Amino acid sequence: MEKAIDPRFVVKGCENTDKEAIVRPTITYAQDAWRRLRKNPVAMVSLAVLVLLIILAVFGPTICGQDYTYMEPALKNQPPSAEHWFGTDLLGRDLFARVCVGARVSLLIALVCTCVQVIIGCIYGGIMAYFGGWVDSIMMRIIEVMMSLPYLLVVILVMLVLGNSVPSLLVALCVTSWCNTARAVRGVILQLKSSEYVMAAQTLGASPWRIIIRHLLPNTMGILILNTATSIPNYIFQESTLSFLGIGLQPPDTSLGVIISLGQDAMQFYPLQLIFPAAILVLIVLSFNLLGDGLRDALDPKLRK
Repeated sequence: MEKAIDPRFVVKGCENTDKEAIVRPTITYAQDAWRRLRKNPVAMVSLAVLVLLIILAVFGPTICGQDYTYMEPALKNQPPSAEHWFGTDLLGRDLFARVCVGARVSLLIALVCTCVQVIIGCIYGGIMAYFGGWVDSIMMRIIEVMMSLPYLLVVILVMLVLGNSVPSLLVALCVTSWCNTARAVRGVILQLKSSEYVMAAQTLGASPWRIIIRHLLPNTMGILILNTATSIPNYIFQESTLSFLGIGLQPPDTSLGVIISLGQDAMQFYPLQLIFPAAILVLIVLSFNLLGDGLRDALDPKLRK
């Protein structure tokens, strides 16, 4: 016999609603993170600025119709005009095309260094955390020794041995950069390796490599995304600083640091040759940092409102 429902506790307006229906649709963790990121106006503006700057870095010389290597001494040190949007440098080269190519080189170096850092750091940190014991102790001592070396001294030594070129700069920037990523991944995996799904995989006979790659590392994706978002601007700034100091890339190679260094020589009489590349560098670094803060808020469950 069905029990009668007290009319005082009947929800009005829901008479025809299926009682088994789910009111809110189920969304994944990535969809929820994207939903929260879209609610952050600063992060979305930073993302839009980054997309615009990347488009200019890739297609900028094609859009303006100028060759960044073509020299026209008769047009040197020209102010911005309809033909030369940022003006020309001391050799008559189009400054807008050079800034776009320099940003492209700086972004490419930062992306390659970040990929190397994340890959080596994930593998190294995963092995440390999973096997533990003497393996963890030895590998941690190696990291401590490498992190105790002065970073700038290591970069200078590598550049002196290998020369001023893009491959040697990549090696110099990546020598010790993966250590912090490895330590961060190690801390996360130490918490995850005692989980039920890891013990179930071990019971089913899964190999350590399969457990690390298929089960543990994917669950560190949140911290890796944050690490990537903060590492890219750091590499861009480091590359620009080294090139400005004469340790990194040098002419005829170009990057934002090289262009800023050349603009600094002409700053007294032609300040725009320094202002334009410096402004692009500031926009790129600031946009990445603000986007990284937005990703941190969107990916961290503890910061959910």
